Amino acid sequence: MYRLSKILLVAVFVTVAMAQSPEPPLSDTRLTIHTLLREDIFAGFLTDDMERLARGEKNLETLLEKRPAAKSSLLAWKAGIATYRAVRAHENNRADEFQRKYRESLDLFSQARELGSNDPGVAAITGGVYAVFADRLPKESRAAAWSQAYDAYQELWKLQGAVVDKLPVHIRGELLGGLAVSAMRTGRDEEAMQRLDQILTVLANTPYEPVAKKWKANPKAAADTSITCMTCHEQGRLAARLNAINNK
Repeated sequence: MYRLSKILLVAVFVTVAMAQSPEPPLSDTRLTIHTLLREDIFAGFLTDDMERLARGEKNLETLLEKRPAAKSSLLAWKAGIATYRAVRAHENNRADEFQRKYRESLDLFSQARELGSNDPGVAAITGGVYAVFADRLPKESRAAAWSQAYDAYQELWKLQGAVVDKLPVHIRGELLGGLAVSAMRTGRDEEAMQRLDQILTVLANTPYEPVAKKWKANPKAAADTSITCMTCHEQGRLAARLNAINNK
């Protein structure tokens, strides 16, 4: 699953990761911490752009001081970065570094959940990070990672499920897609099929529909295709948000 999923992820987000991005205006409280950080962190996650990732990490630390109310989501982003660094260490046979960074990521995710039990950002980041990186972890860590992804998407559903049909396509797709794939990867096949039926209803005529149909017809296809991260939240990008709020 990982190889083709990464191809899809890079294809979707390559413009986010590689395009010139303005310096995030950290003092502008009209922008969420997610808008300020997302593109630099994705550049690291998806194209190994360590310079952009370093900028994201630096800005994250600044935001921990400037935005204490957003600490839970900020810790979740920090946990995601630690997960990414753990994966890189594992793939380069640095076992001690992997263990250190992965323990750090687990601790940070735990702190984020404790602080933000009702923070949808924590659930979304946790689910998304594990959906991207679970299959790149050592084999003995993958089942637990997918279980964490499942729990995170279940929590996100509690927070957003009542308004799912009103969410933007990207957020709607990421929620239902995450629910489907994490259910399937944790052996909850019947639940996964129910989520795919929801996608066919709530996301008809979107890029999510044909993948859901493929999975319904052949569940084994889930091992070769991704249903998450299939559309980009263009309206949430930093440049777009800056343009929108400055022209009100």
